[in-house]
Amino acid sequence: MGESDARVEPATADDVDAVTDMWVSLAAGQREHGATLRAEANRATVREWVAQSVVTGELFVARAPPPGAETEGGGDGTSDPVGFVGFSLERGDYERDAVRGTVSNLYVVPERRGEGIGAALLDAAERELAEAGAEHVALEALADNDRARAFYAARGYDLHRVELTKSLGDTEAESPDSEAESHDGEGADPTDESG
Repeated sequence: MGESDARVEPATADDVDAVTDMWVSLAAGQREHGATLRAEANRATVREWVAQSVVTGELFVARAPPPGAETEGGGDGTSDPVGFVGFSLERGDYERDAVRGTVSNLYVVPERRGEGIGAALLDAAERELAEAGAEHVALEALADNDRARAFYAARGYDLHRVELTKSLGDTEAESPDSEAESHDGEGADPTDESG
């Protein structure tokens, strides 16, 4: 992965539709890693988040010329976004001993991955969060997304919290111990003193 020719800058109102489209692509791609967010069904909600993040300055985009393209003189140098990152200082009701920033989304269009654009976006978000007072940065990656987890590990992110999930939709499938639990009190609740 070489140094990127991408220009990272705050997103503008002109980027709202493009970033929304990229988020929908991000969500659709994450479903193959077990994500439950619906991509297209969340378009309106995401568009609102993107527009709000433009106003608050908590969204950067990466712009890059197409591979092999020379920047022609006379143009304004603008190009469509090829990636984005959302970030914010953590807000909430709990008191903490450190100010924490959060990276909420990081995406690069598939045809531009491996060029350092994601690293440039993450670096920019980290700098902005540090300038805003963050002492730590947190983000999430799906457990099955090995590429994302390796990317973040290479950038110095350590495992901090593990989220466990369980499907409740398949009531026919029982745990391997469920048969023992249903016979003669074996496996019964140890706190149940009724019998």
